[in-house]
Amino acid sequence: IGEQVLLKCSFKSTSPITESLMVDWTYRPLTGGQMETIFHYQSVPYPTTVGKFKDRISWLGNVARGDASIAIQNPGMSDNGTFICSVKNPPDM
Repeated sequence: IGEQVLLKCSFKSTSPITESLMVDWTYRPLTGGQMETIFHYQSVPYPTTVGKFKDRISWLGNVARGDASIAIQNPGMSDNGTFICSVKNPPDM
């Protein structure tokens, strides 16, 4: 609680990495409810501009190395939930 937390995500792709590669991080609260996209990457990072993670997510990934990791600043107990990393590198899904 209160420190930066690293959410690691690694991937492998049979296709060359291009600017078409997309990374999406989604979150569902522990209490259930809707999945929400909290981070998007396509050539550049697009952290969420709304919701509880606004201004708290930073991109730590390096897609050339198969890394799509993010960090969350000042996590609290209310951030508990399921975090899912999804990587698409067309035509490799």
